[in-house]
Amino acid sequence: MEKKTNVLLYGLGAIGSFYAFIMARAKPVRLSVVARSNYDAVKKNGVKITSMNHGTHHFAPFQVLKTPAEAGEKFDFVVLANKAIDVTSVPERIAPVVEEGKTTIVLIQNGVGNEDPFRKAYPNNVILSCVTWVGAVQHSPGVVEHKASEHTHIGIFPGPQVDAALEKAKLKEFTDIWQEGGTPFTIQDNIQIQRWEKVVWNVAWNALTTLTMLDTHSWLSSSDRSTPMTKTLMQEVISVGRAAGVPLEDSLTDSLIERILAMPTIGSSMQVDCKRGRVMEVDIILGTPVRKGKELGIPTPTLDVLYTLLLAVNSRMQ
Repeated sequence: MEKKTNVLLYGLGAIGSFYAFIMARAKPVRLSVVARSNYDAVKKNGVKITSMNHGTHHFAPFQVLKTPAEAGEKFDFVVLANKAIDVTSVPERIAPVVEEGKTTIVLIQNGVGNEDPFRKAYPNNVILSCVTWVGAVQHSPGVVEHKASEHTHIGIFPGPQVDAALEKAKLKEFTDIWQEGGTPFTIQDNIQIQRWEKVVWNVAWNALTTLTMLDTHSWLSSSDRSTPMTKTLMQEVISVGRAAGVPLEDSLTDSLIERILAMPTIGSSMQVDCKRGRVMEVDIILGTPVRKGKELGIPTPTLDVLYTLLLAVNSRMQ
């Protein structure tokens, strides 16, 4: 009998549900999920996903849990696809399912610096870091629509106490699951480049669409000041990332604006959370570059203003 790879996915929102679907298609995987608001629906009916790329499917995870501790066992891989709201508390929550030196932790989240609390808590475990460009919406509990957008960057977050050969082996083992699940991905030597590029994207579009309640195209065409301001904001984040040792190009501002204009009009996940009265990922997306900028002596006046305003908006959601 083929040995099953024991995978726990923590966070079954739209993006988490998409990756759960991909991993559930891989025959060696025994998939458990930790769900919150959609727990009852998924426990009873499983997950239905309609994808422009993969068609319509229904799947039922091996276990549907409310907390990691309910599993009562350790896992080969713990995949974190939850919103990065309180990143410092999650390492403790997953402790019951992490075996020291054996469980691989996979982060599929927005933001930069996400890996640090996990490295501190698990210095001997392999950590894989991912940047997702997947578009998905959960219309009702357990019912997910996946748009055409589908690509993931993945790389190792090196651990000084972890054997490099083990890190590479675990990266291959995990990406083999995605390969069998049928989703495209790119393995990156320095995943922090893609993490910071995505943060430049998210700082701009999440912040600006949420504060204005406009879609991206409407914001950019709202006045002759909107595009220059967007570029200034992006450039501030690029400067912080570069000072932190990440090789980001100034041309990224133009390429990201060209990319958004080539897409259909969109809002943002932060805007959706705001409209629904949910706590937003303000700190991990904007707060980290603000703090890093202050630490490195890089001025971020535009970013500081937007961060302050979004903290105020987010205070209504607490």
